[in-house]
Amino acid sequence: MTTQAIAGVSSTTEAVIMTEYPSIASLGPARGLGKVYESVPSPMGLPKISYLVALATAPLGILMYFFLKALGRKYVLTNREVQVWSARGRNKLKGVGLLDYDHAELVQDSGQVYYNAADIKFIGKNGQTLLSFPGVKDAEAFLNAIENARQARRQVRESLSRIESRS
Repeated sequence: MTTQAIAGVSSTTEAVIMTEYPSIASLGPARGLGKVYESVPSPMGLPKISYLVALATAPLGILMYFFLKALGRKYVLTNREVQVWSARGRNKLKGVGLLDYDHAELVQDSGQVYYNAADIKFIGKNGQTLLSFPGVKDAEAFLNAIENARQARRQVRESLSRIESRS
Protein backbone atom coordinates (compact mmCIF):
# COMPACT_ATOMS: atom_id res chain seq x y z
CA MET A 1 0.00 0.00 0.00
CA THR A 2 1.31 3.46 -0.89
CA THR A 3 0.88 6.53 1.24
CA GLN A 4 -0.65 9.61 -0.39
CA ALA A 5 -0.31 13.15 0.93
CA ILE A 6 -3.86 13.92 -0.18
CA ALA A 7 -6.31 11.04 -0.10
CA GLY A 8 -7.15 9.90 -3.62
CA VAL A 9 -4.51 12.10 -5.30
CA SER A 10 -1.56 10.48 -6.98
CA SER A 11 1.46 11.97 -8.72
CA THR A 12 0.77 9.72 -11.70
CA THR A 13 -2.91 10.49 -12.30
CA GLU A 14 -4.87 13.69 -12.85
CA ALA A 15 -7.33 14.74 -10.15
CA VAL A 16 -9.75 17.68 -10.05
CA ILE A 17 -8.95 20.11 -7.24
CA MET A 18 -11.49 22.86 -7.86
CA THR A 19 -14.15 23.90 -10.36
CA GLU A 20 -15.42 27.45 -10.88
CA TYR A 21 -18.27 28.69 -13.04
CA PRO A 22 -17.94 32.21 -14.45
CA SER A 23 -20.27 34.89 -13.18
CA ILE A 24 -22.37 36.97 -15.53
CA ALA A 25 -19.50 39.49 -15.30
CA SER A 26 -17.86 37.40 -18.03
CA LEU A 27 -20.44 38.73 -20.53
CA GLY A 28 -20.22 42.13 -22.22
CA PRO A 29 -23.83 43.20 -21.50
CA ALA A 30 -23.43 42.37 -17.80
CA ARG A 31 -20.19 44.37 -17.66
CA GLY A 32 -22.10 47.29 -19.16
CA LEU A 33 -24.77 46.95 -16.48
CA GLY A 34 -22.03 46.72 -13.83
CA LYS A 35 -20.61 50.04 -15.03
CA VAL A 36 -24.09 51.58 -14.75
CA TYR A 37 -24.60 50.18 -11.24
CA GLU A 38 -21.23 51.52 -10.09
CA SER A 39 -21.91 54.96 -11.56
CA VAL A 40 -25.12 55.47 -9.55
CA PRO A 41 -24.32 57.74 -6.58
CA SER A 42 -24.96 56.49 -3.06
CA PRO A 43 -26.18 59.01 -0.46
CA MET A 44 -24.50 58.69 2.93
CA GLY A 45 -26.37 56.61 5.46
CA LEU A 46 -28.75 55.10 2.92
CA PRO A 47 -28.56 51.80 1.07
CA LYS A 48 -27.00 51.95 -2.35
CA ILE A 49 -29.43 53.28 -4.93
CA SER A 50 -27.68 51.03 -7.43
CA TYR A 51 -29.45 48.10 -5.76
CA LEU A 52 -32.76 49.53 -6.98
CA VAL A 53 -31.35 49.89 -10.50
CA ALA A 54 -30.09 46.30 -10.31
CA LEU A 55 -33.52 45.14 -9.17
CA ALA A 56 -35.13 46.88 -12.15
CA THR A 57 -32.73 45.13 -14.55
CA ALA A 58 -32.88 41.76 -12.77
CA PRO A 59 -34.69 40.00 -15.63
CA LEU A 60 -31.70 40.71 -17.89
CA GLY A 61 -29.35 39.29 -15.28
CA ILE A 62 -31.48 36.17 -14.91
CA LEU A 63 -31.45 35.61 -18.68
CA MET A 64 -27.67 35.97 -18.79
CA TYR A 65 -27.29 33.59 -15.84
CA PHE A 66 -29.34 30.86 -17.52
CA PHE A 67 -27.52 31.44 -20.81
CA LEU A 68 -24.20 30.79 -19.01
CA LYS A 69 -25.52 27.66 -17.33
CA ALA A 70 -26.87 26.25 -20.59
CA LEU A 71 -24.22 27.28 -23.10
CA GLY A 72 -21.34 28.63 -21.03
CA ARG A 73 -18.10 27.23 -19.74
CA LYS A 74 -16.53 26.15 -16.50
CA TYR A 75 -12.99 26.48 -15.26
CA VAL A 76 -11.30 23.44 -13.78
CA LEU A 77 -8.11 23.23 -11.75
CA THR A 78 -6.47 19.81 -11.58
CA ASN A 79 -3.21 18.69 -10.08
CA ARG A 80 -1.69 18.93 -13.59
CA GLU A 81 -3.31 21.84 -15.45
CA VAL A 82 -5.91 24.59 -15.64
CA GLN A 83 -8.70 23.82 -18.09
CA VAL A 84 -11.77 25.29 -19.76
CA TRP A 85 -14.70 22.89 -20.20
CA SER A 86 -18.19 23.33 -21.60
CA ALA A 87 -20.63 23.91 -18.73
CA ARG A 88 -22.87 21.08 -19.91
CA GLY A 89 -21.38 17.91 -21.21
CA ARG A 90 -17.89 16.60 -21.02
CA ASN A 91 -16.03 18.62 -23.66
CA LYS A 92 -12.64 19.95 -22.68
CA LEU A 93 -12.11 23.09 -24.75
CA LYS A 94 -8.63 24.25 -23.70
CA GLY A 95 -5.97 23.56 -21.13
CA VAL A 96 -2.56 24.75 -20.00
CA GLY A 97 -0.21 22.77 -17.79
CA LEU A 98 0.51 24.24 -14.37
CA LEU A 99 4.21 24.46 -15.25
CA ASP A 100 3.69 25.57 -18.87
CA TYR A 101 2.94 29.26 -18.24
CA ASP A 102 5.20 31.97 -16.86
CA HIS A 103 2.75 33.76 -14.57
CA ALA A 104 -0.94 34.47 -14.02
CA GLU A 105 -2.52 37.92 -13.81
CA LEU A 106 -5.77 39.24 -12.38
CA VAL A 107 -7.40 41.80 -14.66
CA GLN A 108 -10.53 43.56 -13.41
CA ASP A 109 -12.63 45.55 -15.85
CA SER A 110 -14.55 48.47 -14.38
CA GLY A 111 -17.79 46.63 -15.18
CA GLN A 112 -16.72 43.67 -13.03
CA VAL A 113 -16.20 45.61 -9.78
CA TYR A 114 -19.90 45.51 -8.90
CA TYR A 115 -19.92 41.71 -9.25
CA ASN A 116 -16.66 41.20 -7.28
CA ALA A 117 -15.26 39.38 -10.30
CA ALA A 118 -12.14 39.56 -12.46
CA ASP A 119 -10.43 37.80 -15.35
CA ILE A 120 -7.51 35.44 -14.76
CA LYS A 121 -4.99 35.41 -17.60
CA PHE A 122 -2.22 32.86 -17.94
CA ILE A 123 0.78 34.46 -19.61
CA GLY A 124 3.46 32.47 -21.45
CA LYS A 125 7.20 33.08 -21.38
CA ASN A 126 6.96 35.17 -24.55
CA GLY A 127 4.31 37.46 -23.02
CA GLN A 128 1.31 36.14 -24.93
CA THR A 129 -1.89 35.06 -23.21
CA LEU A 130 -2.10 31.26 -23.32
CA LEU A 131 -5.47 30.94 -21.59
CA SER A 132 -8.01 33.27 -20.04
CA PHE A 133 -10.73 32.71 -17.44
CA PRO A 134 -13.14 35.66 -17.87
CA GLY A 135 -15.51 36.75 -15.10
CA VAL A 136 -14.31 34.61 -12.17
CA LYS A 137 -16.18 35.42 -8.96
CA ASP A 138 -13.70 35.93 -6.08
CA ALA A 139 -10.87 35.53 -8.57
CA GLU A 140 -8.15 36.12 -5.97
CA ALA A 141 -9.17 32.99 -4.05
CA PHE A 142 -9.24 30.87 -7.22
CA LEU A 143 -5.87 32.26 -8.34
CA ASN A 144 -4.45 31.46 -4.91
CA ALA A 145 -5.62 27.85 -5.25
CA ILE A 146 -4.04 27.69 -8.73
CA GLU A 147 -0.72 29.04 -7.43
CA ASN A 148 -0.75 26.54 -4.54
CA ALA A 149 -1.41 23.67 -6.95
CA ARG A 150 1.36 24.96 -9.22
CA GLN A 151 3.83 25.05 -6.35
CA ALA A 152 2.81 21.53 -5.29
CA ARG A 153 3.22 20.31 -8.89
CA ARG A 154 6.70 21.84 -9.05
CA GLN A 155 7.68 20.16 -5.78
CA VAL A 156 6.32 16.78 -6.92
CA ARG A 157 8.25 17.03 -10.20
CA GLU A 158 11.48 17.90 -8.35
CA SER A 159 10.97 15.06 -5.86
CA LEU A 160 10.27 12.53 -8.60
CA SER A 161 13.36 13.59 -10.54
CA ARG A 162 15.51 13.19 -7.38
CA ILE A 163 14.04 9.74 -6.76
CA GLU A 164 14.64 8.70 -10.36
CA SER A 165 18.26 9.93 -10.25
CA ARG A 166 18.96 7.65 -7.27
CA SER A 167 18.11 4.49 -9.23
